[in-house]
Amino acid sequence: MSTQYESLQLASHYPDAFHVAAPPTPAGRDVWPRKPGVFVRLEASGPVAEGAVADAPAVELATGQFGLVPTWVKSASDAKLRSTKLVNARCEIVTTSNNFRDSWLGARRCIVPMMSFQEDDFRSGKAVPTRITRVDGKPMGVAGLWECWKGAGDETIVSFCLLTVNANSHALMHRYGQPGSEKRMPVILNEGAYSAWLTAPHPEKAREFMRAFSAALLTANPVQK
Repeated sequence: MSTQYESLQLASHYPDAFHVAAPPTPAGRDVWPRKPGVFVRLEASGPVAEGAVADAPAVELATGQFGLVPTWVKSASDAKLRSTKLVNARCEIVTTSNNFRDSWLGARRCIVPMMSFQEDDFRSGKAVPTRITRVDGKPMGVAGLWECWKGAGDETIVSFCLLTVNANSHALMHRYGQPGSEKRMPVILNEGAYSAWLTAPHPEKAREFMRAFSAALLTANPVQK
């Protein structure tokens, strides 16, 4: 499970990689369950943002809690309890899971910008936090889902999660996670697929993006304390 990641700290990465303006207040460096993070989603309407590719869909940067809050949750306190367990959505069950089905079928797709994500390496017999990054040092855009929960009055919680795929046979990611458990990894999108992922016309088309990123393009290093 990818429950912690490093957000973008260099403001220029946002327009350069994702065609959105950087957040007015820099995001916290490390994001884990229930902490705020940012994600890229389609704009409901409006002109294409400055720096966007010609004919590309209008996108915006939104802020939300890491850990999805389904619309059927009854209260904010219940949302707080559930969201810590809903930071990852297994792509195989998004159409059947009560937690993620509405977001998936409602095309509330997003891209989560990050510099790295963290996994534990248990090969030494103890958990060694390990930072997974792109070899070229560029930001990663991870496929995700977002949701807006509305409670009593004006109470709202915007939230998001990461989509994951099986990594049992992945040349790099099979090393990480609890011994004997299924290995998973976030769905890292190719840069040229960002717009297509956000605008896929129906859920089955969106499924085509649910595949593992090449191990040759990733590197892993123990977290420096």
